[in-house]
Amino acid sequence: MAESLVDWLALREPADAAARSASLTRRIASEIERHGPVRIVDLGAGIGSNVRYLTSRLPRPQHWLLVDRDAALLEEARGRTAMAGAVETCEMNLGPVDSLQICSGRHLVTASALLDLVSADWLDALARQCRAAGAAALFALSYDGRFECRPAEREDDGIRALMNRHQQRSDKGFGAAAGPDAAVYAERAFAAAGYYVQRERSDWILDPDARDLQHQLIEGWARAAGEVAPEQVSMIAGWTTRRLTHVEAGRSRIVVGHQDLIAWPRQTLEAER
Repeated sequence: MAESLVDWLALREPADAAARSASLTRRIASEIERHGPVRIVDLGAGIGSNVRYLTSRLPRPQHWLLVDRDAALLEEARGRTAMAGAVETCEMNLGPVDSLQICSGRHLVTASALLDLVSADWLDALARQCRAAGAAALFALSYDGRFECRPAEREDDGIRALMNRHQQRSDKGFGAAAGPDAAVYAERAFAAAGYYVQRERSDWILDPDARDLQHQLIEGWARAAGEVAPEQVSMIAGWTTRRLTHVEAGRSRIVVGHQDLIAWPRQTLEAER
């Protein structure tokens, strides 16, 4: 694990928490409150940001299983979630669909900033595995292809298109990434598996004081754009310089589009009628 990844996950955590849909979290909490203790698996758990957000918002007692392929990230998560109660970790590559059997026996399957990295086929398999387990689902902060920068630059739309193309060409071990279409694919997959599904926007709204996060975003977008369009390196470099100048001058505001999604099995509601 590069130390920079821990730094990035820690840097984005406040923006993630501010953006998440409180209403969807409350709704899914009401669906699992009859369980005790609530057994939760967090896929691609990173440094445990999802646990820290949800612990006080979900019914107690809770038993968490944090799954990630990076052992060093999980070690970091253990230190940062020590006050969350019963937390276990599991080092696992979630790319093979057989790994999704880790969802068995869980009341809630959750992840944050993961779905845009996985494939449509993987999402179908995830929905089926959740349904087999009878588990509810809560997926936060899936990038949906939108971002808007102020002050505007003439290349903003082009950079966004290149960055989205880069996402859709990526393969993080799950197959071709769903990218900006992830929330739509997930909604279809869970509906087809017999779930009620709700989605809401959970946009990052980064004001001028979020300089470090804006700086990291702009440089990341520029790298992604350069990888898919190396012939446009001059344009990308000029855009990057001007965008970073806005950040340093304290006049930059960036909105990044995300989606939160919850799903719960239809039989749950039908059984209560």
